[in-house]
Amino acid sequence: MAGPEEEGPVPDAMQGGEAGIKVKVWDIWVRALHWGMVALIGLSWWSAETGRMDLHLTSGYIILALLLFRLAWGLLGSDTARFGRFLRSPLAALGHLRHLFRREPDTELGHNAAGGWMVLLLLAVLLLQAVSGLFADDLIFTRGPLAARAPGWLSDWMTFIHLRNFNLILALAGLHILAVLLYALAKRQDLVRPMVTGVKRLPAGWAGQPPRLGSPVLAALLLGLAAALVWALSTLG
Repeated sequence: MAGPEEEGPVPDAMQGGEAGIKVKVWDIWVRALHWGMVALIGLSWWSAETGRMDLHLTSGYIILALLLFRLAWGLLGSDTARFGRFLRSPLAALGHLRHLFRREPDTELGHNAAGGWMVLLLLAVLLLQAVSGLFADDLIFTRGPLAARAPGWLSDWMTFIHLRNFNLILALAGLHILAVLLYALAKRQDLVRPMVTGVKRLPAGWAGQPPRLGSPVLAALLLGLAAALVWALSTLG
């Protein structure tokens, strides 16, 4: 069932005067989650570095709720958000990267073959960070809500993972930013603006169908369920 955001392609002018078509490719949920996650990762780092652990825990709970929502939206949401639509074979991703420095128009409705795997990796390491935080215990001030309910060895391992995994998050985030810059400089493809506006300009000859955008009611329901689940977990500590 498509939401009210759905719209057909609209003729427009591409950058540089080349004719193009405007297509709505990213729904508000994917865009808000993307930029919200950027802010929350920064908040989590800052709150840990400054000893504001109550704020750190709150930020972690919000991140976990958003990740659970994103996993559900990846199965039930908009076409461009669905894992089954943008995850392709590793060979397809490598084939795409071989043309990284070839200047060509952007014809992808959503994530390209390599970008899809980057999204999956980022979601995986962020989920590992959030889940490990539930079991983490610094033995001084702060423990996750599930730390007291887990065996000591498990809590120790999760604490170790929670501390070390953040470096992997930073490395993948840096690689993601580098890829966006390379696309802008080498291929003249702007990947940032569509993630802000939701709209991408495709070549004028593009004759495909615009992606189906998911139901806002379903999205709100899934987000509410994710938030309720995380809140229930937070009360166990």
